[in-house]
Amino acid sequence: MQTNILGTNLEVCCSSPVTGYYRDGVCRTSEEDTGTHTVCAIVTTAFLEYSKSRGNDLMTPAPHFNFPGLKEGDKWCLCALRWKEAYEAGCAPKIIAEATSNLTTRFVEKEVLLEYKA
Repeated sequence: MQTNILGTNLEVCCSSPVTGYYRDGVCRTSEEDTGTHTVCAIVTTAFLEYSKSRGNDLMTPAPHFNFPGLKEGDKWCLCALRWKEAYEAGCAPKIIAEATSNLTTRFVEKEVLLEYKA
């Protein structure tokens, strides 16, 4: 079982819209998840625009994937490297530490993540 970056049980990030690599609301990962969707973020318009500029449009609904599109304030399991990229670009969103997997620390220092704790 994965824990969060605080060392306790990994909590649900969001069930509306349902998020996570496994679409179970939890930012957990496995070897199948090549994107490492482990950061529970509260997305902002700035982040969504940044993500779109990098080729990942999270705002436009994709009904065939049962994806409603995200708006500012939604919670979503982000790829650890995309969050890090946004951090380096100055537009990383706040995170929910209790719902962010400890495996994120393979890519981003825990101290940095905690600076963005909501």
